[in-house]
Amino acid sequence: MSFGDEWRQARDAADKPAVAMRLNQTGGGGATPDLAVKDDDLGPIGADANVLYEGVKRDAETVRVSNYEAAAALTAAQFTCGAQLMQVHERWYTQVGTLRDACAQISNHLDYSVAAHAKDDAEIRGELMAVSKINELLK
Repeated sequence: MSFGDEWRQARDAADKPAVAMRLNQTGGGGATPDLAVKDDDLGPIGADANVLYEGVKRDAETVRVSNYEAAAALTAAQFTCGAQLMQVHERWYTQVGTLRDACAQISNHLDYSVAAHAKDDAEIRGELMAVSKINELLK
């Protein structure tokens, strides 16, 4: 089965309300999901992603300056490896940017997920309270 077929099958299964998405499983079904995450678990992961983002940002700048200066010095001294080091420097810094973006996305998404779930829980509690109050008044 191709990845596209497998992905389409998983997406179709997730669209059906009676079937839970199963992670790290092939085939099968079942109503019990393999993954359960509590808000208390998401917060520290998001915080760690933010710490990693800040660390990469800080440390990458130091390395970027050193690499650039070395490449410029080698090029000025007419060493052919100066141009190659500059290419390595540019590629490395691009990859650092990709890593930083990924850390930021993880952190932001987890922060958003925690806030969205808290809002949903508050709304559900409010609705249940209203139903409970109506039932109490009807008695």
